[in-house]
Amino acid sequence: MSGTNVLPVLSLSDVEQAAQLIQQAYAPASGQVSAETQRRLQQEILEIQRRPEAWGLVVPFLEHQDPNIEFFGAHTIQVKIARDWDQFPQHRAVELRDIVLGLTIRAINAGRSKVILRKLYVSLTSLALKLVPSHPDQWPSWVLSSVTYLSENGAITEQILDFLAIIAEEIESADLLQPTRLQMRQTLLDSISAVVQGITASIAKPPHQRTPGELNSALKCLEAWMPTLPASDLTPLMPILINLLAPQQPSLEFDENVFVPASDALQAIMSESTLSDGSGSKSLTEPLLLWMHTLGGRIVDATLSTGFADAVSHSFCKLLAGLGDHSTSYLAAHLASTSQPGPLSGSPPLPTKSQLIQNYLRLLLAYTSLPGYYGVDEEESEMTLGFWYLFQEALWSVEYQFGFEEEEEDDGIDESDQREKNQWTIARAVYGELVRVLERKVKWPSREELGGWTNDQKDKFQVYRRDVGDTLINAYYILRNDMLEFYINGILERLNARRENDGWEEIEATIHCIMSIQEAVPVEDNEHLRCLFGPDILGRLPITGRYRVRRTMLSLIGTYASWFTTQRTPPPGSSQPSLLMTAVSYVANALPEPSLCLQAANALRDLCDANRIALAHHIVAFGELHVGLTGIPDTEKAKVLQSIASVIQALSPEEEIPLIETIASPVVSKLVEALQSSARLPEEARALAIQQLQTLTGVAKGLTRTTDGLVSLDDSEEEREALERMNRAREDPRMVKLREDLLNAIRGTVEIMSTDASVSDALSDLFKSITSLPADATLISLPPGPLLEFVCIASQRQLTAVWLSLASMLFPQLDPPPAITTSLVSTPSPENWVVALNVLPALLQVSLAFLSQPEAMEANPDIVQAFFSCMEAVARIFTKALYQLPGVMLDALIDCSRTALSLQERYSLVSSCTFLHTLVNRTTRSDDLEDAKSILAQKHGRLIMQALLSGLAGIAPRSASPNLIDLLSMLLSRYPAEGRAWMSDILFSDDFIASKASREAKEKFFKSIYSSRTIKRTREAAQEFVLVARGLENSSFGYSSVVV
Repeated sequence: MSGTNVLPVLSLSDVEQAAQLIQQAYAPASGQVSAETQRRLQQEILEIQRRPEAWGLVVPFLEHQDPNIEFFGAHTIQVKIARDWDQFPQHRAVELRDIVLGLTIRAINAGRSKVILRKLYVSLTSLALKLVPSHPDQWPSWVLSSVTYLSENGAITEQILDFLAIIAEEIESADLLQPTRLQMRQTLLDSISAVVQGITASIAKPPHQRTPGELNSALKCLEAWMPTLPASDLTPLMPILINLLAPQQPSLEFDENVFVPASDALQAIMSESTLSDGSGSKSLTEPLLLWMHTLGGRIVDATLSTGFADAVSHSFCKLLAGLGDHSTSYLAAHLASTSQPGPLSGSPPLPTKSQLIQNYLRLLLAYTSLPGYYGVDEEESEMTLGFWYLFQEALWSVEYQFGFEEEEEDDGIDESDQREKNQWTIARAVYGELVRVLERKVKWPSREELGGWTNDQKDKFQVYRRDVGDTLINAYYILRNDMLEFYINGILERLNARRENDGWEEIEATIHCIMSIQEAVPVEDNEHLRCLFGPDILGRLPITGRYRVRRTMLSLIGTYASWFTTQRTPPPGSSQPSLLMTAVSYVANALPEPSLCLQAANALRDLCDANRIALAHHIVAFGELHVGLTGIPDTEKAKVLQSIASVIQALSPEEEIPLIETIASPVVSKLVEALQSSARLPEEARALAIQQLQTLTGVAKGLTRTTDGLVSLDDSEEEREALERMNRAREDPRMVKLREDLLNAIRGTVEIMSTDASVSDALSDLFKSITSLPADATLISLPPGPLLEFVCIASQRQLTAVWLSLASMLFPQLDPPPAITTSLVSTPSPENWVVALNVLPALLQVSLAFLSQPEAMEANPDIVQAFFSCMEAVARIFTKALYQLPGVMLDALIDCSRTALSLQERYSLVSSCTFLHTLVNRTTRSDDLEDAKSILAQKHGRLIMQALLSGLAGIAPRSASPNLIDLLSMLLSRYPAEGRAWMSDILFSDDFIASKASREAKEKFFKSIYSSRTIKRTREAAQEFVLVARGLENSSFGYSSVVV
């Protein structure tokens, strides 16, 4: 078959020239080619494939002796059918079908590689996707007819099965409209009987009658057809598949080439078939449990004896995990069942369901507890962790009731109660063993052994420890306080048995486990936690060296910080021990050590934040800690000062004053010193300034009250009194001076260093933490007005998204809600109006000048988004201020927003839409802005509408269509008459953006918009126009991705 009657015929020189390009790119005679040369050659090959003449390369390439050129022949026919079908004369499509079938059988008979055959199989399937949905169907019964043709012309069973697998995979992944998908799926359903018959015949054959790859091809074919096959066709395959798992003779070893694909197929049934919902307990779950009871132990024993999980063992572990995921409910419901499984082939008496399930859990635990370290000695234990979460959930969901088991009669209720007790007895025993196993598995090796690990192995083991922590939470929900008792007793036993040179790895592992379950442990008094944080354990842990166990203990203390609120803290000088102060002392002791200061500072911050009131009685001790800050690394001083500030916040405002002055004034002074030295030592000054800004941020965060703080009041009178006390304290000359010094230092930092990215980030964090609503003001809270002016100064030096985002935050603070709840509508104070009127023009001038530069908006989407978010805040609160701007500036702002409606970066476009939506809404709703409403319509209404409609028609990304449609709805609802005229004029003008929408489609859109009575109908009409204008109205992608 030459194909010359259908496919174009190219000259020999053209074919050779294309072949030489392929050889130069993939098999150069001169050796390796450079990456740049290879990219160029690949691009040239791609360009050749795109040409209509490339159809003529298929036959000569497939007849070539070079495998690379053969591959490109097969690849070219696949690509041309899938992507360039419109180039082919449709009236000769059936002839092309025959040619591709002929080329496929020729490649099969010539013994071509599976890679080339796969390409040809994909080509046949792609061709079917074109021919079958046509009217009339140009390839009736295409699956069976293709298989018959291939089989009659020399294809063996293995190749037929490979072809059938490709068919299912390609149809499943094809992007098809729903009617076409249903039609193609029906062709698969029509072929199920023959496919299942072929698969069954291959997997049921004696091994010596199969070709070497036939079994694997049959099982891969089964996996590919899995979503299509009904349960009735899968059920007969179960016994055959399970039988494949066993050795051919009891004395022989498991055959990896048979076991692994059979196991994969069973896993696919449990996860991808119609049985994946947990059904099939009689045909799948119970037979597998019985097989595991009979032969699973052999695999586990072999793994433990060799110390290595081979391919069979690894696959068996996956099978165990797959069965657990599939049959979790069955395993939980029958954990204590004394009944036997249904009729199964096997010698009686059969074990009970409970025995089968307990054996399964033992096998799974054996893999969970494999000797050695995960990621170094074994890779299987992690695969079992997910089951324990599902099993715990299923155990909670089991309902025992009369008649649940068939053997229950009149005394069924009593038996049900007994079974429930037995179930929890077994469950607690299983999870108890799991806890013991995982405690051992998370233990780090000795320092000497760890030195031989690679960084990747260490990282992998660290991730494994975190995953184990998640699993331990599920164990806690079963074992509750017994789990803590086990851990605490274990630590005590090891501490009592310790010798001087013993390592701390086992104790560290237990501490890690206790830390991991914190989120599940109730915040209530607990004798085991009292022991943990008391002298018996915490008091006996090392306080020098031994960094790993100390680091883990510090993290645990921080994690359990809120638990200390359940403990009574004796006053200073009391003879009674204080668990909280013991923990604080342990943490403070580690602060000066560079290897521990990070965890220690975090723990101290969490302890102080959660226990402010209790620790306020010990403020003297924190004063001593402040004095000793010189020994703490600068990187963590901010967290320590935040911790001290948290404790100070629990005092009365009057008591806070000298303490805040003590901790904050030196920081402000150091910041001023950094600014003064910036000319002489720029890098050192920059680093010092950032450090002081971060420290001030920490202090501000610490002083911010929490819900359990001193002033958490519901009574308005008490709240008013507390606010008055805070305001009086803020007026103290020391605090006034501190805030003034702080503002001056911030201004200096902005004027000198704000162009540095790290400094601007540090300033941003400080601004966010040191501003607040009036009700939450602290002694050092700064007013938004001066900070907004600083933002304007920084923006004039270098416009960034950081400063614009801060402006978005600060503008609303110029109109804060009242400190005390009132029914009056708040309005900005005259002072804040002045700030807004001064800052807004300056900020607009620098922003618009920047964004008006060529391609500035495309290159800086973060600035565009932040700018329009800022303008939206202004439009929402200071609408009138926008209309008090010079006219040219307001025009430039709206022009800029219209331009942004055509941007391809979604977030920039959406922020512009939001701004315009707010501007139109607030302008048209305010009685004070009647003139502005008219000006907005006359000067900008039509232009905004044009930008909107152009965006819907294809200029804007389709993901932004909902936002454009919302803005369209707003315009039409607020300017109905003008909007109708604008829309008609723009849609039907000759210069409207070119799109796939015909005049009829535009008329339908226009009529639908103006006949709709609801926003929903408007949105639907606009979404339909979006699809039509982009040529997506008949694509599955178009309709499946519509967002209304």
